[in-house]
Amino acid sequence: MQKTSLHTYFERIPDPRLNRNKKHLLCDIVILSILGVLCGAESWDAIELFGKTKLEFLKTILKLPNGIPSHDTINRVFSLISPQSFERMFVEWTQSLKNADIGREVIAIDGKTVKGSKDGFHEIRPIHMVSAWASNNGLVLGQLKVDMKSNEITAIPLLLDMLDIKGEIVTIDAMGTQTKIADKIIENEADYILSVKGNQKEMLEQVEHAFERQKADSEDETVEKGHGRIETRRCGVIRDLKFIDGRERWTNMASIVKVEAKREVGKKTEEQVRYYISSMKGSASEFNRHIRAHWGVENSLHWTLDVVFNEDRQRKRTGNSAHNFSFIRKIGINLLKKDKSKGSLVSKRLKAGWDNKFLLDLLGI
Repeated sequence: MQKTSLHTYFERIPDPRLNRNKKHLLCDIVILSILGVLCGAESWDAIELFGKTKLEFLKTILKLPNGIPSHDTINRVFSLISPQSFERMFVEWTQSLKNADIGREVIAIDGKTVKGSKDGFHEIRPIHMVSAWASNNGLVLGQLKVDMKSNEITAIPLLLDMLDIKGEIVTIDAMGTQTKIADKIIENEADYILSVKGNQKEMLEQVEHAFERQKADSEDETVEKGHGRIETRRCGVIRDLKFIDGRERWTNMASIVKVEAKREVGKKTEEQVRYYISSMKGSASEFNRHIRAHWGVENSLHWTLDVVFNEDRQRKRTGNSAHNFSFIRKIGINLLKKDKSKGSLVSKRLKAGWDNKFLLDLLGI
């Protein structure tokens, strides 16, 4: 049997089942599900079908002492697994995939609701996940479910503590622009770039006025053309913050940033101005690049979950199943993103299902 990095990490997830109910190995069920989703499966039934269709091949990777588990068994197991245990193994496994040669990473933090997990009949709201996206590596580093009675503001510091962010740059949209979150990022020896909007009204006014009366210390403009559109981003940075009242509340605050974005598609033009505060003293070109990288969490992660993995149409609601299955999808994304061969992610999922060698390549075998 060929052992993968998936075995190394996910076989350490504690088994929640009673001994008499262990007809199938927990590690087999987890890895079978990962492989099924990687090859296009999007339901428990499809995972079972994938397993039965690929049984002889799967025996080279999994033990499968009693064959392929039923879809009911797979569902029941995922509803019982502790998400916290899965979370811990996911973070450790993803850390092993990072390319150390890339240098300083931009870690974008953002939330997304899994709409299909809503159960209107039982009045259960959909789960909301906060994810950390490594923009340069193209990897999901970790995720945390937001408590039903809480919000992203309380979840983000917990997620940051789960990750190794030392020396990295953490970018967060306005929801996460909170003094305690800035404190947590600095405490974990990283830098922050935080968006400033209406929820920090006083700070927003201070930053706007600063750019009206002060000349930027550094300026940069980038223009990108492609797919029938032109995107222009002008960035200005001010490092003299003596006119910013309340700056001492933000640990290590060193710069304020203004980005003017213009998007032209045919005859239609959209313009937007965004402001940021940061603990960095970088140039405008650096900030322009880092802020642009932040939107990878929307374009490369959330879009992929919805369009490639059909996340919002999933109907997994039993116990912990929706929460745990979100890890399976993100393991699939990480494996696909690490592959540098040509082709869309949709094509690669199909190819993985059809071509055993390509599937082994994705697994690093």
